[in-house]
Amino acid sequence: MRIIRYLPDAVTSMNLLCGILGVAAAFSGNIDTAFILMLAAAVFDFCDGFCARALDAYSDFGKELDSLSDMVSFGVLPSMMMYVMMTGLFGRGAICSVPLIIAVFSGLRLAKFNVDSRQSESFLGLATPACAMICGSLCCCLLHHPQSLLSSLAEWKFFIPALSVALSAMLVCELPMFSMKIKKGAPRSETLKRIVFLALSALAAVSVLLCGAYWAAVVLCVFVIYILMNIVCAILPKRL
Repeated sequence: MRIIRYLPDAVTSMNLLCGILGVAAAFSGNIDTAFILMLAAAVFDFCDGFCARALDAYSDFGKELDSLSDMVSFGVLPSMMMYVMMTGLFGRGAICSVPLIIAVFSGLRLAKFNVDSRQSESFLGLATPACAMICGSLCCCLLHHPQSLLSSLAEWKFFIPALSVALSAMLVCELPMFSMKIKKGAPRSETLKRIVFLALSALAAVSVLLCGAYWAAVVLCVFVIYILMNIVCAILPKRL
């Protein structure tokens, strides 16, 4: 077998490496670095699939490696960032350990995804990268905007734990969520959802940056919009 066919696995391994380094950065208190490494892991996570399709190099080994890498980068890393943020605000305690359940439910989510044939075109439940981006960007926003409304909410001791529980539930729920992968023959409604989402995300990004907020707030807004759109589409499927 040609060595080039191992390129997707090498890219996936970079995803895993970024996740490991991100966990180390989070434990050292370097939240910004941890989030940047999470974003890098997401880039590698996208690229490994692209490489596999381009080289027709799919394998069971690559599938398992991808899930293990995602577990670290988008399961363990965000839960560690939330945990570090909680302990920084309130010190050590049982309530501060609640965000760690994100790692557990991320594992459940990934295992479910691997055996669920219904999720080949779209998702059922929140994808682990989306959950991770919300956690990572939230931590960065709290760090850089200590006087914001969001920080005021975080000062309530149960805000981050409640959010962690909500995100964990969304990881394993049956809520239909559209994928950003564009395929030929996709229903018009799915294409419309993507267009509306991109338009709202662009508008939110411009608004956030004009307000002088930290750039991570753009990521937070984009994924919050993504969740809200999917909830609305599930409630009003015929109208949207």
